[in-house]
Amino acid sequence: MEYGNINWILAIASLLAGTGIGAVGYRLLSGGAGQVQQLRQRLAERERELSETRSHLGDHFAAIGAMVSNIQREARALEHRLTEDATDLGGKPRPTRGLDIGSLPTPDAEGDEVPAPRDYADGTRGTLSEDFGLKGEDADAPQPPRY
Repeated sequence: MEYGNINWILAIASLLAGTGIGAVGYRLLSGGAGQVQQLRQRLAERERELSETRSHLGDHFAAIGAMVSNIQREARALEHRLTEDATDLGGKPRPTRGLDIGSLPTPDAEGDEVPAPRDYADGTRGTLSEDFGLKGEDADAPQPPRY
């Protein structure tokens, strides 16, 4: 064999070995591509299910909102009818629900202010003092036995 032909033989063998290694690598990695495709398909299905659920949930909340407004409207109509019937029978009308602003305590015009709540007691003998509730030491008080 001639030395010039060895270079060609090594080149062809390297090309065949590289092709074989590439084919084996492609075969091993193409299985992962199939899994990626399956994962993408499952993700698309989940996104479609999520969008359907969101649309159904929005419709559900809209229906519930309509039902609540109907209940509130009927409750107001019932309350109005009850007050009318009470006044027809000679009873006093029931006070309306809610906060009556006129009944809240307000400071006088002279400058009397409503005092702010405090978390401490006045003076030194308040309920938060260290000796609150303790009685003075009596000499005749029985002492516990000492062991």
